[in-house]
Amino acid sequence: MEEEMELVLDKYRSAGRILSEIREGAMELVKEGGSLLAVAEFVENGIREKGGEPAFPCNIARNEEAAHATPSIDDKAVFGTDLVKIDIGVHIDGYIGDSAVTVDLSGSNEGLVRASEAALNEAIKIIRDGISTVEIGEVIENVIREQGYKPVVNLSGHGLVRYNSHAPPTIPNVKYEHGVILKENEVVAIEPFATDGAGKVVESGNAEIYSLIKAKPVRLIEAKKLLEELKKYQGLPFARRWLPRERLDLALRTLKNTGALREYPVLREEEKGLVSQAEHTVIVKKDGCEVTTG
Repeated sequence: MEEEMELVLDKYRSAGRILSEIREGAMELVKEGGSLLAVAEFVENGIREKGGEPAFPCNIARNEEAAHATPSIDDKAVFGTDLVKIDIGVHIDGYIGDSAVTVDLSGSNEGLVRASEAALNEAIKIIRDGISTVEIGEVIENVIREQGYKPVVNLSGHGLVRYNSHAPPTIPNVKYEHGVILKENEVVAIEPFATDGAGKVVESGNAEIYSLIKAKPVRLIEAKKLLEELKKYQGLPFARRWLPRERLDLALRTLKNTGALREYPVLREEEKGLVSQAEHTVIVKKDGCEVTTG
């Protein structure tokens, strides 16, 4: 049993190592005038070249955007003096590494970037077998507020299990009254978001990211073909730009209408405040934790 567990944990570690290498390369490409699509393709293709698979499309969220933003097919957008969040997921055989970093192209948001990074670092210090998620949320909230910003209350860290990038437990970014106890060898993503806005995100704009919830019968040939294509993702999120283009809009709409797909609209800060993000994946240990994505 212990040997089996160690084999599984090694897959999490391998995913984390690939992610760490790709993340560093991606950060170098985030510069004013640079293409968002080029960064996303560098990340996703690089993961595959190193023997992994994307656990979800590369998220590139700018300024008030917090999550679920990824370039569209043939996206022409370029970076300006943006506050850029790059969120990357890698899996090996379904075992996931998840990490995010913020790059400030304006040079004027160092404090906000530091707030989420410091919250992440302080949270990692206290994670161990037996810690409550209440304590983790309290540390994250306190660190962010001490820096003069607000935590984003309706975004959180999460568990990582095979082929599920957002599993229980929830790791809140604020102190809640009730939580759960983390146990040895659990794998979790710690993911503070800080903002100078209201401290809450809302849905905004079209979705470019989807996941297959449940395959349901369809008549349209293109929808049938697409359904078969989507099964290979094993329920993990995928980007519209990854899919065969033949009558893609019609095929996607057909699957959405049957309830087979979940859409992930872009999440932005409620008051359009700037948002920073920092994230690492950790394995809970008896007296601490092991960061797999460092």
